[in-house]
Amino acid sequence: MSSKASLAYWLQRAPAPNPNFAPSPSSTLKFPAPRVAQILWDPATDSITPDTLLPSWVGKAGLLALNKDWQDAKKWIQDRAGKPQRVESVTGTLSSFIVEPFLPHPSDSEYYICITSGRDADTLLFTTSGALKLDIPVLGPFPTRAELQTTLLRELYSVYVDLHFAYLEINPLVTAESICGPKWAVARDLTVYETAPAASTNGSKVNADRGPPMAWPAPFGRDLTKEEAYIQKLDASTGASLKLTRRHRSRGFAHELANYVDLLTRPPPRPDGKVLIIGGGIAKFHQRSAATFKGIIRALTSYKTQLIAHNAKIYVLIPHVDIDIAAQTNTGESLGVPIRVFGPDTHITEIVPLALGLKSTTSTTAPVSIPATAPGSPKVSSAISEPGASDVGTIHADGERTQPNDVVVRFDSAEGTKGTRPAYRPFDEDTRSFVYGLQPRAIQGMLDFDYSCKRARPSVAAMITPLTLLPVYTSLEEAVKKHPDVDVVVNFASSRSVYSSTMECLGYESIKAIALIAEGVPERQAREILWKAKEKGVLIIGPATVGGIKPGCFRIGNSGGMMDNIIASKLYRPGSVGYVSKSGGMSNELNNILSLVTNGTYEGIAIGGDRYPGSTFIDHLLRYEDDPGCKMLVLLGEVGGVEEYRVIEAVKSGRIKKPIVAWAIGTCASMFTTEVQFGHAGSMAHSDSETAAAKNKAMREAGFIVPATFEELPAALKNTYDALIAQGVIVPTKEVEPPVIPMDYKWAQELGLIRKPAAFISTISDERGQELLYAGMRISDVFREDIGLGGVVSLLWFKRRLPPWATKFIEMVLMLTADHGPAVSGAMNTIVATRAGKDLISSLASGLLTIGSRFGGALDEAASMFSGARDMGLTPREFVDNSRKANKLISGIGHKIKSVNNPDLRVELVKEYVRKNFPSHSLLDYALAVEKVTTSKKDTLILNVDGCIAVCFVDLLRDSGAFTSEEADEYIKIGTLNGLFVLGRSIGFIGHHLDQKRLRAPLYRHPADDIFINIADLSQPRVLGKMQ
Repeated sequence: MSSKASLAYWLQRAPAPNPNFAPSPSSTLKFPAPRVAQILWDPATDSITPDTLLPSWVGKAGLLALNKDWQDAKKWIQDRAGKPQRVESVTGTLSSFIVEPFLPHPSDSEYYICITSGRDADTLLFTTSGALKLDIPVLGPFPTRAELQTTLLRELYSVYVDLHFAYLEINPLVTAESICGPKWAVARDLTVYETAPAASTNGSKVNADRGPPMAWPAPFGRDLTKEEAYIQKLDASTGASLKLTRRHRSRGFAHELANYVDLLTRPPPRPDGKVLIIGGGIAKFHQRSAATFKGIIRALTSYKTQLIAHNAKIYVLIPHVDIDIAAQTNTGESLGVPIRVFGPDTHITEIVPLALGLKSTTSTTAPVSIPATAPGSPKVSSAISEPGASDVGTIHADGERTQPNDVVVRFDSAEGTKGTRPAYRPFDEDTRSFVYGLQPRAIQGMLDFDYSCKRARPSVAAMITPLTLLPVYTSLEEAVKKHPDVDVVVNFASSRSVYSSTMECLGYESIKAIALIAEGVPERQAREILWKAKEKGVLIIGPATVGGIKPGCFRIGNSGGMMDNIIASKLYRPGSVGYVSKSGGMSNELNNILSLVTNGTYEGIAIGGDRYPGSTFIDHLLRYEDDPGCKMLVLLGEVGGVEEYRVIEAVKSGRIKKPIVAWAIGTCASMFTTEVQFGHAGSMAHSDSETAAAKNKAMREAGFIVPATFEELPAALKNTYDALIAQGVIVPTKEVEPPVIPMDYKWAQELGLIRKPAAFISTISDERGQELLYAGMRISDVFREDIGLGGVVSLLWFKRRLPPWATKFIEMVLMLTADHGPAVSGAMNTIVATRAGKDLISSLASGLLTIGSRFGGALDEAASMFSGARDMGLTPREFVDNSRKANKLISGIGHKIKSVNNPDLRVELVKEYVRKNFPSHSLLDYALAVEKVTTSKKDTLILNVDGCIAVCFVDLLRDSGAFTSEEADEYIKIGTLNGLFVLGRSIGFIGHHLDQKRLRAPLYRHPADDIFINIADLSQPRVLGKMQ
C-alpha cells in the first residue's frame, strides 16, 4: 500500500540525477492516482479494519481475489487473518492484507524491473520482450536516454537516487499502472493518499517531509512478542538504543532464556531457581555506566520479594574498575539473594556457562588483569625536577613573567612532519588532526590520551564548527592555511551534513585520512565519498564508526572509551597486535582481551557497521602486513557481506604472511527460523556464504587461526602471541608507567568519590527524572486530576495539596485582581513604557515596580494589622482608636469611589464565596465589624478588595487544616499575599501592553497644562545661613 502511494507522489517530484535523465517536454507518461487500501488484523480485538476506515471506492471494482466483490474478499480476509500460514519453510501469522482494483491486461504486458546497489555501481535489470542489464557506476558516466529505452525507467531511477534506495523491485509491472518502494525515513504526509491529481511542482520547492506514512512490520514468521513490541516502542520514542530479540525456544538453552518479566513476575517458581545475568561488554564511551549500575541496585531492591520467591541467582559483570563492585556485592547480602560480581578481567562468555552450570571450554586458568589503574591512580615519582628557565620563561623585577616564544607556550613547530610517514602508517606520534564539529568532550579525551602517551605535541590542532562559542575556526579553509602539518580530520558532523563537509575536506591535498563518526549516512552518499576518496588517495574510516586508536600515538575521538579504560587496556603505549573490526564496542572488547593475553594493541580500527564503509578489512590488514611494527593480525568479522573473503584471497595468495587470528560474529543467526537484522546495517546474510559459520569455516581452511567459539578467542590469541615470542618475532619489553591523569570531575561525582556543596537548594520542583515534578506530584497527575491553576500555585507556593475550595479561592483572587482599568499607577506605567517602544518584559516590569504599600501591596500589611489586632484581643472599636492615636491608616480600609451605598462588587463576590465554602471565616467577620466602625465616620471607609482578600486568605491559612499556626504566620510575613496580587495583576499589565501595541499608540507626552510648575525666583537665596 505504502509503496504504490509513494510512487504516485515521488515519480512526479524526484529531480533527475543527471541531465540525461531530465524528463522530456513531450513525455506522455501519466502518473496515476493510487487506488489501494491496507486491511490490518488487530490481535487484541481479533478484528480487521472496519469498512468506515476504508476508501469509498472499495467494493466498486474487481479486487485482488479475481471475480470477488468486496464482501467476498472481506470474508476471504477474515478467514485468514490471525491464522498461521506456511510460506516455503517459514510459518507466520497473516496480519496485513492489500486490497486494490485489478487491472485486466494480457500476459505479455507484464514486465519485471529491479534496481540494486553495489559498492561500485547500481545495476538495473529490466525484462521486456528482450532483457536489459545496465550498470551505472558511482560517480561515473551516466547512460544515455536511448540506453534506458523508456521514460518510466528514467523516472524510476530518478526516484531511486533521490530517495537513497538500496534495493527496488517491481514484479510484475503493468505499463498502465505501477507500484514502487517507499521513501524511507521521510514518509509522513497523509495527504498523498488524496486521489486528486498532484499539483505541478515545476519551479517550486519539494517538501522533503512529505510522503505516505510508513509502518514497519516484523519479518514474516517473526511475530513480535509483547516484550519485543514494548522495547521496540521505547527504542523509537527515546534517544536510547534498545533492542530485544527472544530466541527460538527449540535451540540449545533457549527454553531457559528469559527476560526481566519472566524472571520476576511469571509463576510458578522453578524448583531449580532462575538465573539473572547482568552486564555485557566493556564498551564504555561515556559516563553513564555508574548511573546504570545504581539503577540496577534500585531495581533489585524493589523486586526483592520476587527474587527470593523465584530462588534467583544473580551474576553481574562490572564493565570497569571504577564501578563500585562492593556496592553490588553488599546489595546481594542485604537482599538475601546470592550475587556474584566479576570485573573486566572476566569475559561475559565465561560467566554464562558458569551461571548455567556448564563446564567452560576455555582454559581453567582465568586471565589475570593488570592491577586496577583508574585515572589518577598511577604512582607519582618521588623525584620532582625543578623547572628550568626555559620552562618558566623570564621573571622580571616587578614579578611579571614572560613565557618563552612570544608569551604563549606553543606546540606548533615551523616545520611540519607531513609527508614523512609511510603509506601503511597513517597515524603516529606526530599525527595532527582537525575535529569537525563542536565536540569539546571528545577533544578533551583525545588530549588526555596524548598526555598518557607523553606526546610532545597535542594531536588536535583545531576545532572547526560554524558556531563561534569557542575560539575555533569557522571554516576548513582557514584551518588548513594556519595548520599545514595537519593531515587527519575527525568529522563529527551529523548525517545531514557529513557528505558536504567530507567532500570539502577531500578538496585539500594535505588531508590524508578522514574519520566519519555519523550514523545514518545514506548509502549512495557513502559510496560517492569512498570513490572520491579513492581518486584522491585519502583513507576513509567510517561512517557509523567510533574511529580507531594507535596506542602511544593517536586516538580518533572517543575510541577506546574513557581514560580509565585507556589506562587499564594499556593503550598509552604500543603493543604488537593490529586488529580491524566493524564494531566500536567490540573494539573495546579486543583492547581489553589483548591487554590480558598479549602485550597489547599496536593499532585498532573500527571500520563501521554500514554496508559500504569507506575502507574495508583488507585495506587495514594490508597496512598492518606492511608495517614492521605490527607482528600479529586480528580480524573480527561478522555475518553479512563478503569482505572477509577478500582477506582470505590475500592469505591464500601469500600477500598476507603474518599470523592472523579471526572470528566472524553472528553464529547464533542459525538459531532463528527467520531472517535476523543485527545491530549493524550490513549485518544480515543474503546468501549461505555470508553467514558467520561459512566465513569461519572458509577462514579456517585458508590457514587463519579460528577458535571453535568466541569464548576461546582469548586462548587462541595467547597461544599465537606466545609462539611469536618463542620464535623471537616479539621481544617483550619492560612495562612503562603511565602518567597521572586527573579524574574528570563529573565522572568522580558520578562515582561518589567527591561531593560538591550545593550553590542553591530547591524544594518545590524537579525536572531531572522521566517526568516533571511539582512538589513531588507528577505533571501528568496534575492534568489527570485536574487540580487547575490554583492547585499548581498551592504545590509551588505551599508545597502541599490544598482542598478544592481553597484552590478555587486562589483562582478567584487571580481573576479579581487581574486588572482595575488603565488609570491606576501600575497600568499607567506599563502603558507609558509600551508607548516608548519597550518590549513586553520591560513594560511589565515598569508596571510591577509601582506595586507597594500605596498601590496593590497592601495585602500583606492588611493581613498583619487585622490578624495582629484580633490576636491581641482588641475590639474593633479599640483597633480603630489605637490606629487613629498612632496616626496610622488601617491597610485594607477605604476606597476613592466605592462606599456603603455603592459597594464594590468584587468584595461582595469574595464575601459570598467565603461564607459559603470556608469552614471558618472569623477574621473576615472581625474585619467587617471594623468596617462598621469606620463607615460610621465616613461611608467610603469600607473594607476594600485588598483588605477583604487579605483577611480571607488568613482564614484559609489558619483554618484549612493544611498549615500550623507558625506556618500560617510565616507565609503572611514573607509576602505570599502580595504575590497573589502581583501574579494576578501581571495578567492585566500584559493585556495593556498588547493593547497599546495593537493600537500602534505613539510616544506618550503628558500635557503641560496638567502640570503646575513652581520655580523659585533666582534672587531668592537658595540657602539661608547665619553670618558670623
